[in-house]
Amino acid sequence: MDRHDAPIAVSFNGMKGPVRIALIGDYDPAVKAHQAIPKALELAAASLTCQVEPVWLATPLLENNTESQLSAFKGIWCVPNSPYASMEGALRAIRFARESGCPFLGTCGGFQHAVIEYARNVLGLREADHAESNANAALPLMTRLACSLVGARGGVRLRAGSRLDAIYGRSEIAENYHCNFGLNPRCESFSRNNRRLTTQRIRSSGPICRPRPNPIKFLPHARSFSDNLPRLYEAILQKARFFPAREPTHPSFKRALCS
Repeated sequence: MDRHDAPIAVSFNGMKGPVRIALIGDYDPAVKAHQAIPKALELAAASLTCQVEPVWLATPLLENNTESQLSAFKGIWCVPNSPYASMEGALRAIRFARESGCPFLGTCGGFQHAVIEYARNVLGLREADHAESNANAALPLMTRLACSLVGARGGVRLRAGSRLDAIYGRSEIAENYHCNFGLNPRCESFSRNNRRLTTQRIRSSGPICRPRPNPIKFLPHARSFSDNLPRLYEAILQKARFFPAREPTHPSFKRALCS
């Protein structure tokens, strides 16, 4: 089955009263990250002695009625494996998280699209785009890396006083990468309306939106295969536990969740 033909919503359990997390992406069981993410959330839930319900939402589902669909969730995770079937659906979900304050995590492709959403809707750079999705983009904010990071592992410096610095309790960590695209070197530093977006600020996972969003380029969930809990996921799930989600209001989405 092609990942773009995946079911519009896939729930991994039917528990009552769990912390419901929306996984924004086009589910593909052959993708290792998609295997690892539910396991990473389960490890975080076990550590916090709570229940979690990850629900996969294919990006085309989110092109319309985004708010009514996502308001049922306590957290939103924009997952790896782009290009997405609908870039617009992914960006709408990210924008909802940023504007509503819903706890948000973006990893790999999710990180890249979080930067694009911020550039378009906060910095006013409406032509900001991803070269993987649009090779002829007027402003390719994300372009192919000079050296692929697929399968790479590297050190990450965490900005002193940042949220990640507090979560990990140290200034440097080592994490896995699996990406071929990153911030266009020509766009590493620019400003608009007294706001600044830089590679260093993004890579260190400093807050580029509001206090809750966390876009990151590396892939901590890969460690969940060895039952090694990434501290970042425990922290994001702890935030999500106390976010006031509402019951789903969109009829088709209710049916998807209950099927």
